[in-house]
Amino acid sequence: MTARDKFLLAKNDSNQSDLDPAATARALGDAAQEAGELALKMQAAGVRTWNKLRDSPVTEADMAVDAFLRTRLQSLAPDYGWQSEESVDIPARSSSRRWVVDPIDGTRSFIKREPDWTIATALVEDGRPIACALYAPVTRELFVAHAAGGATRNGAPLSVTNQPTLAGARIAGPLITLHRMKEAGITFEAVPRIHSLALRLARVASGEIDISLASENARDWDLAAADLLVHEAGGALTDAGGKQLVYDRPETEHPVLAASGSAVRPELLAMLGRILATPAPHN
Repeated sequence: MTARDKFLLAKNDSNQSDLDPAATARALGDAAQEAGELALKMQAAGVRTWNKLRDSPVTEADMAVDAFLRTRLQSLAPDYGWQSEESVDIPARSSSRRWVVDPIDGTRSFIKREPDWTIATALVEDGRPIACALYAPVTRELFVAHAAGGATRNGAPLSVTNQPTLAGARIAGPLITLHRMKEAGITFEAVPRIHSLALRLARVASGEIDISLASENARDWDLAAADLLVHEAGGALTDAGGKQLVYDRPETEHPVLAASGSAVRPELLAMLGRILATPAPHN
């Protein structure tokens, strides 16, 4: 029985409140992997590229993956809503759940044939992700999580680090923020840029990075899957004030964000508060 069949069986045998998140996560994992293979085939053949709003690039592969995931996930649960970077939202019919998808997170990396792009999928219920799958096709990494079930990569359990201080931490994030941290006298290891924000955050869940930062204006589809991965790996993704993120709102943009384990979080949030309260210098 495939993950899709198990999802449908669980959905048909249950009601809204007790649907199995584990079956959902497995179904998302299968869909993300198939979408990743589709993207790789299109990349090898060559794809047309253009710019949309804010000069953000998009390709034929983004649109094809979006269409594939929309058809697959909507067939699993037609009553669930739909939200994606590349297509019009579909309101939920008789459910508080919505699929949240970024068909290709890190399109610039995809265009350049670099490895750090992903397929990000999540199911959100009442504003919080309850199941997710994040797939990096080039490196064949499948991250999966469901509420209260832990997070895995290719089946192996994930855990955030217990890094206690900013000093010596491995930190990924916007260059301007990292620069201001260094100006403040903080000594840390700056991680090379990871183009997929979802993958950057997932590296916190896997313990390869201690802290990941995101500049303001990241959207629901950039964050929902990675948010659950970090949470289920024992960490948290919050805004600079320590507030948990809420999805499926009319406004999809989020403020400056930070993902980490619990030990370093008080110092991290205090540092971000100071930086945000102080205007950036102008050259």
